[in-house]
Amino acid sequence: MATIKPYRVLLYYMYTTIENPEEFAEQHLEFCNSLELKGRILVATEGINGTCSGTVEQTEKYMEVMNNDPRFAGIVFKIDEADEHAFKKMHVRPRPELVTLRLEDDINPKEMTGKYLEPTEFYEAMKQENTVIIDARNDYEFDLGHFKGAIKPDIESFRELPDWIRENKETLEGKKILTYCTGGIRCEKFSGWLVREGHEDVSQLHGGIVTYGKDPEVQGELWDGQCYVFDERIAVPVNQKEHVIVGKDHFTGEPCERYVNCANPECNKKILCSEESEAKHLRACSHECRVHPRNRYIVQHELTEEQVAATLEKIEAGK
Repeated sequence: MATIKPYRVLLYYMYTTIENPEEFAEQHLEFCNSLELKGRILVATEGINGTCSGTVEQTEKYMEVMNNDPRFAGIVFKIDEADEHAFKKMHVRPRPELVTLRLEDDINPKEMTGKYLEPTEFYEAMKQENTVIIDARNDYEFDLGHFKGAIKPDIESFRELPDWIRENKETLEGKKILTYCTGGIRCEKFSGWLVREGHEDVSQLHGGIVTYGKDPEVQGELWDGQCYVFDERIAVPVNQKEHVIVGKDHFTGEPCERYVNCANPECNKKILCSEESEAKHLRACSHECRVHPRNRYIVQHELTEEQVAATLEKIEAGK
């Protein structure tokens, strides 16, 4: 019998009215700290979007209190077992919106959103003809893992997605559109926006990739790679039947699922690279970042000017 791990990671969101997000955030942080939870929770007048970790007992108490609050009645928690905390600290922050789309005319998912498809329905829909699968996440999330045949919009962040859709409107006309994201929150708004833009057949993966990977029937099938998550774990498996690595080392192009942040603090770009590539390229995505005066890899490893110069020479020589 499998051993139950001592910690849990909760992922959840809910579009609901929160009258005073600033006051709520302050009180909610106190509550989370009293339970000794760690995580990141965003609060807006339109609702709550959070992920936090704690012991089984701590997370049970948190879910109990949330479920007893009329504002969050029916909230769904996606639960992962863990060996330890997935975060270093606890943050609860008020925000203008839960996901940053910055639409001139905002979408209320409670009034307009795409059709919800459960994992088995989404699985079948992906195999149908005349269907377009759109990944509603950031580029680095897609690079680590995605559904087979999914389109990677040429964007760096979620808020650029509407412009990309408008630029590619002809490609999508008359198609059945399927969209997905990590836990479902981004698709609630994005699919609603697609409907408002005039796309007639729009569906979203209910509960997101995380729910799809846990479904006992589909077992994550048709997913390649891993799912990027915004905590210390970085990545979680999805496909229970086979593991296909789609990530590629930024420097060598070899299969890779190890993310690091560029050592230039002003860049901080997420790059896939092996430990060998990290050392060879000073954990920097470009020459400019390698020679940046505050390169964190150089500082961390206390490299001398001579050592850095020798490393740069090797790179230039293609060694």
